[in-house]
Amino acid sequence: MSPRQIAVLIFPDFQLLDAAGPLSAFEIAGRHSPGAYEISVVAAESGLVRSSCGAAMHAHPLPDAAPDTLVVAGGDGTRPAILEPALLDWTRRTARGARRTASVCSGAYILAAAGLLDGRRATTHWSRTIDFQRRFPKVRLEPDRIFVRDDPVWTSAGITAGIDLSLALVADDLGEAIARATAQQLVVPRRRPGGQSQFSALVEMGGQSGRFGALSHWIRENLTEPLSVEQLAGQAGMSPRNFARAFAREVGMTPAKAVEHLRVEAAREQVEAGEPVDRVAMRVGFGEAERMRRAFVRAFGQPPQALRRAARAGSP
Repeated sequence: MSPRQIAVLIFPDFQLLDAAGPLSAFEIAGRHSPGAYEISVVAAESGLVRSSCGAAMHAHPLPDAAPDTLVVAGGDGTRPAILEPALLDWTRRTARGARRTASVCSGAYILAAAGLLDGRRATTHWSRTIDFQRRFPKVRLEPDRIFVRDDPVWTSAGITAGIDLSLALVADDLGEAIARATAQQLVVPRRRPGGQSQFSALVEMGGQSGRFGALSHWIRENLTEPLSVEQLAGQAGMSPRNFARAFAREVGMTPAKAVEHLRVEAAREQVEAGEPVDRVAMRVGFGEAERMRRAFVRAFGQPPQALRRAARAGSP
């Protein structure tokens, strides 16, 4: 069988790891399955393409023939890239001919601008959530996912999530054993638990503009309170209806989900430090251990006890 052609699209000011992560994953998978992949880096202008950190990659010109898989990098350069009609047209045509199309981080902007995500589920970097939703309302954004598969289009969250995405693509091509061996060689988890846990940073900052920063601080100081929408709205000096809408718009999630994020983050620190689970559940406002366990599974993909064991395993 001929090698699967993997083309990674870059552009000026791309994020280096968005490209290097998938390139390394496919390269190492190819060592475990010789001849499986033929990898190339492509750009609208061939030659050295400067990344946002200053390091450059050598790129081939955009090919006429579609590869098996197109992977679009992200980075600050996506802002001017989505204004390039020729690049969007090439991406659109190539995606039609490719078996799969994928993006890393804000590379989703290029796919969305090309119309490839309309009506599809997708994700991107947590910090771009609100802007992305505003620009591309036809996309069914799932902001707290590491990656989303909506065949034949795959999208991933921020930067290192491109490795998670690539491992999933490798498993789809070559099977779980090769994907697991590739992850071991990269010294990364084959499947990262949970979603973009760093998405909680947007909650802690009080949204994109920081409008609810003081409220976020108050929530963290009062986790044992009921923290209903009505209570939060009163603290913010707003009506419940206006508050719920404004908060979701600023933070990218409902007030209830944000409260759960802050409780889970507070609980995780205490659980990993060895505090009894029942006591932690009461201390952070979950009330009972089972309710906290369900929240941990939603956030991290595993219960509190598993995170405690992992923390202990990583201790001296």
